[in-house]
Amino acid sequence: MRQVLHGDRASVRVIGSDPRGRPAGEIVEVLQRANRRIVGRLHKEHGVLFLVPEDRRIAQDILVPPAEAGRARPGQVATIELVAQPSKHAQPIGRVAEVLGDYADPGMEIEIALRKFDLPHEFSKRSLAVARALPEAVRPEDAKGRRDLRELPFVTIDGETAKDFDDAVHAVREGKGFRLRVAIADVSHYVRHGDPLDADARERGTSVYFPRRVIPMLPEKLSNGLCSLNPEVDRLAMVCDMAIAQNGKVAQYEFYPAVFRSHARLTYSGVWEMLLKKKANREIETLYECFKALIQERNRRGAIDFESVETKMEFDARGKILRIVPEPRNEAHRLIEECMLAANVCAGDFLAARGHPVLYRVHDVPAAEKVSALRDFLAELGLQLPGGDKPKPKDYAQLLERIRQRPDFMLLQTILLRSLKQAVYTPENVGHFGLAFDAYVHFTSPIRRYPDLLVHRAIKAALAGRRYEGVHWAELGKHCSETERRADDASRDVENWLKCYYMQDHVGGSYAGVVTGVTAFGLFVTLDDYFVDGLVHISELGRDYYRFDAARHHLLGERTGKRYRLADRIKVKLVRVNLESRKIDFVPA
Repeated sequence: MRQVLHGDRASVRVIGSDPRGRPAGEIVEVLQRANRRIVGRLHKEHGVLFLVPEDRRIAQDILVPPAEAGRARPGQVATIELVAQPSKHAQPIGRVAEVLGDYADPGMEIEIALRKFDLPHEFSKRSLAVARALPEAVRPEDAKGRRDLRELPFVTIDGETAKDFDDAVHAVREGKGFRLRVAIADVSHYVRHGDPLDADARERGTSVYFPRRVIPMLPEKLSNGLCSLNPEVDRLAMVCDMAIAQNGKVAQYEFYPAVFRSHARLTYSGVWEMLLKKKANREIETLYECFKALIQERNRRGAIDFESVETKMEFDARGKILRIVPEPRNEAHRLIEECMLAANVCAGDFLAARGHPVLYRVHDVPAAEKVSALRDFLAELGLQLPGGDKPKPKDYAQLLERIRQRPDFMLLQTILLRSLKQAVYTPENVGHFGLAFDAYVHFTSPIRRYPDLLVHRAIKAALAGRRYEGVHWAELGKHCSETERRADDASRDVENWLKCYYMQDHVGGSYAGVVTGVTAFGLFVTLDDYFVDGLVHISELGRDYYRFDAARHHLLGERTGKRYRLADRIKVKLVRVNLESRKIDFVPA
């Protein structure tokens, strides 16, 4: 393996098998190299400078000859350009392309993640030029041919720190039901298919959210300015206008371009406080009533409702974590969520009914073997997942409701969640299992998600009696699913680094936690007070031989009969923090 790095493509010849009977091979030829630039930390030993890659999947150090080092010093973080790929007899060689600074510099973890995960973070000159040429505000000619909804008291409801506002909502009573309007920023009016802004947005696929920093999909002039639904300014929108029946069903809907203005920028916590204290105005009260109707329909449909704890990091002025705190979800979060789901479903239905190709957000039915393993596990606890070999979302939802009050609820929920597949973007509409929808697309976030921008273009084309052409849907679906995963991985990597940095000051302390992962090599534990994960290695579990049972999610001691199971409470002592490998080690306390 000396001649390849992670991601390279190679042809391999099978030469036999290893002691466990698995086929073993040797590399015949390296077909394609994946790495041109690598980020890492510079070290010097015996007068030799080398870079240790931040991506731990690249197992080889990169030699940096004195002539290629520039002004870089050992201990600094740098990006190197490979000048020689590894071979059977030689290590890879690189030249320093940029020095990012010292490892402990504030924000360095984000600079590393951008390069480690190959995230595009600088807009092209052409893209910025197009953005600069756009107007600062909506012009009278932009509003031509659009419905004028400026008098309606639309509002945006977002988190405290949000800067890009994609969606605004407005509801009124109509008979026994409601008329719900969801106005979404009309990004497609400014970002045209194939232009430089579009090329950059497509490459990024999504905005990436780090603690204290966002890498936007669109330049700031659009994402925080011209497209963002800021209060008290005219904005262009695509509106999903829905008649919601008393029971929460969408009785009818229509899409149209509009010009409107948000009358207030509200926050989730502010809205929820108004509702709790009965101080909300009529508009907010009506939105809340409409939400309660939509929730009825959600329950009738049998969408799966998992509970999760979101956390946020609080920083001091120097960018050091002060604390990690839970961020409670309230009914105002769910209110906006249900309004957005309704609009997304209407968009999916609108395009599916017209046979127009689009990227659906699909969540396929669980794999048969996962369902079978889940049933075996539940049977041991005297529980049953209804629905035979092909359970429906409603079957999952019913089981969740039945077990919600059990002390082992979090364990059971985790195992139910793990039996499901990951949602992806694809032109093949197989429905959304988790949400129990037949045709579901992402329509409500075109400032920060590329698939939503495509949905807007497809809807506009269909409204004009045309088709949105020039798109390779399957390829684009794969690309958007990959960019979404890349963004998630990068965000998680930064959060893990920050958590490790924070926990360095807590080594030696004992903490209560819960087992959130069981593997053949040990237990992953999440601490109650810090929401930080670490590993208790199997060698730390005492003098016994532990057998790992994947189906039952536990480790069982052969001699003592001691069992460690998913969701068990456990007290641990923090013994080691390794910043570079993002690893935290515990031992039982």
